[in-house]
Amino acid sequence: MLSRVRPDSVRAHVDALVAFGTRHTLSQDAPDRGIAAARAWLATQMTGYGSRLVVTLDRHPIAPDGRRIDRHVDVVNVVATLPGSMPEAAGRHYYVIGHYDSRGSDPMDANGDAPGANDDASGVAVVLELARVLADVQLDATVVFMATAGEEQGLLGARAHAQAATAAGVDIRGVLSNDIVGDPTAPDGSRDDRTVRVFSEGIPSGIDDETLQQIRSLSATSDSPSRQLARAVDLVGQWHALGVVPRLVFRHDRFLRGGDHTAFNAVGVPAIRFTEVGEHYDRQHQDPRTEGERQFGDLPQYVDADYLAGVARLNLAALVHLANAPSTPSHAEIVATSLTTDTTLRWQASPEPDVTGYEVVWRATTDPTWGHVQDVGKHTQVTLPLHKDDWLFGIRAYDSDGYRSPAAFPDVVR
Repeated sequence: MLSRVRPDSVRAHVDALVAFGTRHTLSQDAPDRGIAAARAWLATQMTGYGSRLVVTLDRHPIAPDGRRIDRHVDVVNVVATLPGSMPEAAGRHYYVIGHYDSRGSDPMDANGDAPGANDDASGVAVVLELARVLADVQLDATVVFMATAGEEQGLLGARAHAQAATAAGVDIRGVLSNDIVGDPTAPDGSRDDRTVRVFSEGIPSGIDDETLQQIRSLSATSDSPSRQLARAVDLVGQWHALGVVPRLVFRHDRFLRGGDHTAFNAVGVPAIRFTEVGEHYDRQHQDPRTEGERQFGDLPQYVDADYLAGVARLNLAALVHLANAPSTPSHAEIVATSLTTDTTLRWQASPEPDVTGYEVVWRATTDPTWGHVQDVGKHTQVTLPLHKDDWLFGIRAYDSDGYRSPAAFPDVVR
């Protein structure tokens, strides 16, 4: 599957989106210009990848908000769903997303050119490439490829979709959001062709005071489901020795910026953001122009197809592992009913029939990633000769093919 991701293919996706001139959320309808034309092209592309993909237009009416929406408009996400093939896993959904709208210097300019090559045709190119490669692949869980609209006007499409999906009871276990992932060149001219930043929240959004107090008492401020999702992606990247690997950034997002992953975080869904290392702000949210020797504008020549294909391969590997792995073990607990110098952990079995066993992972309280692992077979309780005061623990499930779930961070039973 990794070998089917092609630089020329992701380049073609970017160039096709740029050719629509602008993809501003409020741009006027035209046969070959604007967001409606881009939307129709995206739907046609996804439909053409194969009959197993269920392609829909996820439409949400948005009223004027006094900020970045000055008239009634429909914000429309383009969604392709690949149903899971395992009955016990098909209810789990994993998303890969990028936003297809664009903007220039003035966030309300719906008519001027806004190529949006890197922000975010590059992310949509990842979504399209994964849909193309995976369309004929049998995966255990359901995978959703989604190009969102309205991100530049306030995360409108992602927020509406996330709220509607969770209200309908859709079980979304993870969202990989790709936003500005095509240019490995920093403003000083240096390059980082091997790394993409992965942002994740440490404390879940929207929790109540009691839950926050529990997180503090467990020192779990870096162990949200989104943070475990980021660690799982990091493990996959290192495991496969991919050309582009994650650099985990333990921060919700960049300063003064936002992205669609936060719309999913807001409703309690684990979601992370992929972004290149050296962002060049002359090439983001800028009208194309030249001032002296400075070139402004989000232009396609700044997107590196080899790097973008590397980011797509990382997303693909992570998505396949997530979809084929068992569920993360539920009701994970540390038993702390008496003073002991060891650690007893227990959890409920994952429901998939191909579960082969479980692993306990742990790390020092000062470490960012799981540094130790112990296979415990099919047991759902184990006592380790490790002092619970000194370590942070997790439990993950694995199946007969070696796919591993993200880790569950245990609560405490006193």
